[in-house]
Amino acid sequence: MITKIKHMLANPVLVCGGIFLFSALSLMAALIAQFAYGLGPCELCILQRWPFGITAVLGAIGLIMLYNHKHIKKVAFLVLLCGVIYMIGGGLGFYHNGVEQHWWKSFLEGCSFNLDAASIEDLLAQIENAPAARCDEIPWADPVFGLSMAAWNMIISPLAAIGCVLSSICIVRKANGVL
Repeated sequence: MITKIKHMLANPVLVCGGIFLFSALSLMAALIAQFAYGLGPCELCILQRWPFGITAVLGAIGLIMLYNHKHIKKVAFLVLLCGVIYMIGGGLGFYHNGVEQHWWKSFLEGCSFNLDAASIEDLLAQIENAPAARCDEIPWADPVFGLSMAAWNMIISPLAAIGCVLSSICIVRKANGVL
């Protein structure tokens, strides 16, 4: 069983394709939630989409690079880079989850209101310029575990990062004839 897992992790086509599909499907789920179900994203939600977009592009680049078998170790580096990017995305998910749970306030100005405005006009202008969704409100939580989308990102992105790091190691070991 472990040998089969190692060989799957060492298959650069499978890994790059998996990275591309995982990232593209994650982005599609966010866009479906936004446009089909009306869950407007806040500024932190938009920031959390960037790592998935970048890793989708890197996964596609890795697949293109695999046409020339000389680039196996470069592809392994791209997979490792995807792991770092997924970890950053998980950190963004952790931060956003903390804002949603009111553990801390968001560093983004659009995510909160300053009630100490100098005048009513300033307060009204701030409300008019605010994004459609606030970062400290949970627009959706899954019915089974009660986790928000940010909480799910906080869980799945580090798992994807670990998978990418292990895959990168296995790809290099296979390229060096060790695996």
